[in-house]
Amino acid sequence: MRQIPVDVSTAAVMVAQPPQPKIANRQTGEVATDRETGATLMTVDVMFVMDGTAEILTLTVPEPGITGELTMGTPVGLTGVVARPWENEFNGQKRHGISFRAVAVTSLAAGATKPKAA
Repeated sequence: MRQIPVDVSTAAVMVAQPPQPKIANRQTGEVATDRETGATLMTVDVMFVMDGTAEILTLTVPEPGITGELTMGTPVGLTGVVARPWENEFNGQKRHGISFRAVAVTSLAAGATKPKAA
């Protein structure tokens, strides 16, 4: 699957919704895990502001990559962001979009240097 690196060096980013487990199967409630590491995957909604334009992005992040207290409005740094185009068909309806994944989301708030407790 094609991955497109995203340059976030000039963006201002803050948490819009705190991290939540990513659900792999809504019917069973199964939580998604990283295929390579087995880590639980989390989703974090962030407000991404660049060049005067703001967007809300949902990022998928492995749980160990979430550091600091990530509450609404917390400024964060993003590491290793990639965009992945996707397409699927369900009940004859074709859908497509772009998903975003990050290696880490780190709080930039003062005193937020401790990793999140498991």
